Amino acid sequence: MKVTISFKNLKHTPALDSRIHEKSATLEKFFDGGDSRINWVCYVNDGVHHAEVKLHGLNHEYHATAKSDNLYKTFDLAVNKLEKQLSKQKQKTKNRIHKHKNGPDIVILDPEMAWADREDDVA
Repeated sequence: MKVTISFKNLKHTPALDSRIHEKSATLEKFFDGGDSRINWVCYVNDGVHHAEVKLHGLNHEYHATAKSDNLYKTFDLAVNKLEKQLSKQKQKTKNRIHKHKNGPDIVILDPEMAWADREDDVA
């Protein structure tokens, strides 16, 4: 996964870089080795830290934004939003694949046997 990081009105530090790479690595479990790119934009506006995350891949594109008073907490909130989106999409895909695995339930009724007396009936 290729990670791109941009900072606006915020000082770029190696600690922030490592935290962003760590959080981005947690999202790799949702992809089967596909070529994906993740773009982080972090900025401060009126004392509130914001993070915008865009995740691009071959057949998918996800976006999450978060804001908080702490930048590290903002990273956690943004990644949690992306994880929810990814797990929901993965569940939809799994349900679509396994929906017709056994085929539709077919009930065949024999009209002649429908009105026949049952053996366990007691008069």
